[in-house]
Amino acid sequence: IVVAIEESRQEAAEAHRTLGINYHNQGLYDQAFIEFKRCPADLYVLDPLYQLGLEYERKRQFVKAIGVYEYMREIDPDYRDIQARIARLNTGTESAVATMIAQEQKPEETLVLDQTGIEKPRLGRYIIEAQLGKGAMGTVYLGRDEKIGRQVAIKTLPFNQEFEGHDLEEVKWRFFREAEASGRLDHNNIVHIYDVGEEHDLAYIAMDFVPGYSMDHYAREGALLDPLEITRIMQQIARALAYAHRKQVVHRDIKPANIIYDRDSGTLKITDFGIASLVDDSKTRTGTLLGTPSYMSPEQVAGEKVDGRSDLYSLGVTLYQLLTGELPFVGDSLANLMYLITNAEPKDIRELRKGLTKCLSEVVKKAMAKKPEDRFQSGDEMAEALRRCELELQRRRKRAQNPKD
Repeated sequence: IVVAIEESRQEAAEAHRTLGINYHNQGLYDQAFIEFKRCPADLYVLDPLYQLGLEYERKRQFVKAIGVYEYMREIDPDYRDIQARIARLNTGTESAVATMIAQEQKPEETLVLDQTGIEKPRLGRYIIEAQLGKGAMGTVYLGRDEKIGRQVAIKTLPFNQEFEGHDLEEVKWRFFREAEASGRLDHNNIVHIYDVGEEHDLAYIAMDFVPGYSMDHYAREGALLDPLEITRIMQQIARALAYAHRKQVVHRDIKPANIIYDRDSGTLKITDFGIASLVDDSKTRTGTLLGTPSYMSPEQVAGEKVDGRSDLYSLGVTLYQLLTGELPFVGDSLANLMYLITNAEPKDIRELRKGLTKCLSEVVKKAMAKKPEDRFQSGDEMAEALRRCELELQRRRKRAQNPKD
């Protein structure tokens, strides 16, 4: 009978331990802790408890992490580094919690903390290594997929700051739907999306980590690229857009900041597919969050349905800015800017920078035509026009180098 009772206790302990591990793997950490505490207080449960404490640290739930470590201390005060972790967390928790409360509406700002010894935070299966940048649409982190060792860029999107109630649920649904469609894009010049998810009240996208600068680095006076290099870059971008459009995916926010270029390797990628496409014409708040008015086509500004030709208009604006260092339209208010985009004609690029050809001027004008039917009808068509400009620039340069030929 004694043996049977002992075997029954062991089976119950193993059941609680296994259930706790399963809860942990499902992200149900509080339930996991409950199950672990139902196990006998011995060394057998310490490792899963320790892993749970680390997970709480990664989730920035420091008070709960302390609770786990203090429970472990009652079993074995010398287990691994729990004493040091308790001390570190007790020192840092008050300020960390205060920071989180102060930034309650900005959860993405609490992901990276400079407290040595505390576990690095996670989003899904990704360990957050560093913050790469921050913009109007969220924060970008350098992350690592621990399972396969891949470095990724992770963009977080704090939708709960911009939406609430039904609108919040709708925009999240649209986000996951569009990200899924964009994740099917497989092109050398489009940043590949590996994963999407939601955690800490943040939606996030894990994508290729691409070294280099965004093209807005080269869109200002003093840093402009050679026109020949620009034509080659824009051909690749136009063909990448043609590919995406054939897959029925429209970007809706093409601009220099969404094109990454590494001059050393020649790597060129369009980023943020699946994000800008969340623009919802019926909600001005969505447009505020996800639009960049200076690059919008007239039909996008008007809230009309857009197709791939709207992206080509935005690419025309991008080409204009990369060639001249200036935007074609600058308004003193959003309403004024929208009026100019819809009604005004921009200055000819040749008035703003010497050495630009008529061919380039015509490509810009056609790409930026007010009516979609007057523009290039595909990215491939625009790429072919840019190829002709490239050949003309090459001939002109060759004549300048060999004037007697």
